[in-house]
Amino acid sequence: MFVQVIQGRVSDAAAARARFDTWMTELAPGATGWLGSTAGVTEDGTLVVLARFESEEAAQQNSDRPDQTAWWEETRPVFTGEPEFHNSSRVDLDLPGDPDQARFVQVMQGRTTDPDRARELMNDDSIDWRGFRPDILGSMSLEHDGDAWTMALYFTSEEEARAGESKEPPPEMQKMMQEMEQLSAGEPSYFDLRDPWLHSPG
Repeated sequence: MFVQVIQGRVSDAAAARARFDTWMTELAPGATGWLGSTAGVTEDGTLVVLARFESEEAAQQNSDRPDQTAWWEETRPVFTGEPEFHNSSRVDLDLPGDPDQARFVQVMQGRTTDPDRARELMNDDSIDWRGFRPDILGSMSLEHDGDAWTMALYFTSEEEARAGESKEPPPEMQKMMQEMEQLSAGEPSYFDLRDPWLHSPG
């Protein structure tokens, strides 16, 4: 799987959503290898988009389409500055539920001093995340730009997510979380998408 992250400040969330609705209606049917997208605008006006493709080659083929180029030229003005792009083929999915049913999505970004160890910890199957946090419908984590990472968590609702955050983790989970914190290079950033735009083919 290949994921492209697009993010930047926008002055009009409704205008940004209209542009992505146009993509879904007019371009998605011809986007070979497109697996779905997660997007939304935070309360402070930051647009975050995570577009999933079968491969980097499929994403490039989509980018090379003339109608994609035309769409982006019309979409670029919704950003108040230069948007950021992050590409990754190191993607991990955990889908205990249907993330397309999420009513709240939190995107986190940060850097780590040891990407391989961080990935190993995140994929530790001995920790029962599903039993501890049934409010999480799924997660997607990706590495990019060397030591950087982005993670999207899909929740049943923000209310249930906040309640889950307040629960005391079991000892083995606390140990893992402590090691993850030790591997962190600086403080992570959080982007709360309270009105997530979730799309999949069909």
